[in-house]
Amino acid sequence: MKETHKSRILYVTLAILMVALGASDALRGIFAPVFQSHFGLNAFQISMIMTVSYAGNLLFLLIGTKLADRYQKKKVFLGVLLLWILAVGLYLVTDSYWMLLIGVFITMGASTLLNTMINLLTPLLFLSPVMIVNTLFFAQGMGTSASQGILGRFASDFNWWKLTNGVLLILGIIAFLLFYKVEIPEKTERVDKKGSSIREVVSNPAFIYLFLIFGCYFVAEHGIMNWFVIYSKEQLGLVEGQASLYLSLFFGGITIGRFIFAPVVQKLGTIKSIKYFGVVGVIFYIGAVAFGIKGTLFLLGLSGLFLSVIYPTLVLSVQGFYPEDCVASATGTIISLATLFDIVFNVVFGKTIDLFGYRIGFMILPISLLCFFGIFLIFIKKVKMKRYI
Repeated sequence: MKETHKSRILYVTLAILMVALGASDALRGIFAPVFQSHFGLNAFQISMIMTVSYAGNLLFLLIGTKLADRYQKKKVFLGVLLLWILAVGLYLVTDSYWMLLIGVFITMGASTLLNTMINLLTPLLFLSPVMIVNTLFFAQGMGTSASQGILGRFASDFNWWKLTNGVLLILGIIAFLLFYKVEIPEKTERVDKKGSSIREVVSNPAFIYLFLIFGCYFVAEHGIMNWFVIYSKEQLGLVEGQASLYLSLFFGGITIGRFIFAPVVQKLGTIKSIKYFGVVGVIFYIGAVAFGIKGTLFLLGLSGLFLSVIYPTLVLSVQGFYPEDCVASATGTIISLATLFDIVFNVVFGKTIDLFGYRIGFMILPISLLCFFGIFLIFIKKVKMKRYI
């Protein structure tokens, strides 16, 4: 089998998996109203679903990326994928709020680790890594926006939750079998297996900036994903189908943007791409969210279009600030610790809603995105890349 043919098989495999992961990650927000009625939950209990899932992110990334630096990446990848598959299967055989919490802990943690490893492997496996990363995240966005657009309209009860996860289970198994047959080149495996300590990662001048940048961005994007449907229903008076449509516009914009802007990002490089696309995306995002009226919600799609390249390009840019032999550990440590922003946000947000309502709580999102971009601009002036990506 020729090398180009192997690359095509690997790309298709990763694209299938990214579609499944994208859909899986969006389900908590889409089904939040269903969970609320099915289990009789209040806002704080719903927030715990989000909080537990991001706790899974933190644990999986801290441990998983360390393992990826120490052992064969293919074996680590397959092991994590198997955990994700088993957790999705758990949804099919249980009907319990506590089992739901266990499931989202594993599926979200495994999902984030998998797409982080895909991001790390891409420069080692493909000749145009920035373009490939963004097109793979385009596939993830397809899964997210399609699930939001379709399920937001039709998913009215808990049976839809099980049916959807049944489809994801099949996609996960297909991706596992395909990836198992793909041979990962030896150059993707480190010669030095010692890895790096958290102290080494944290002591890098780039760490504190990247930690804050990722954390603030997470709150802005994940807050929309997880809370927009309920917010629009409770605060703006939209029905679930309308709210899901606007949400799908945002992630549809992210999906399209990653596809059409991939060549531009490849040409500009990571830092310039985040800078140029970020400023436009932030303006549209604030226009859509901060004013809190129905008339501005169409701007969500435009904000998603320009924010589309931010996350995958940010992850890729980490490699420019750390030595090659500890990139996985550094990336995992930064993203996992930045997940603390998600955890704190969801706890605070749930309590804020119960005490002051959705309008006040939702203002956290545009403020977080402003902080993300402001800190990024300071970062690129203060810290220089070790190698340009």
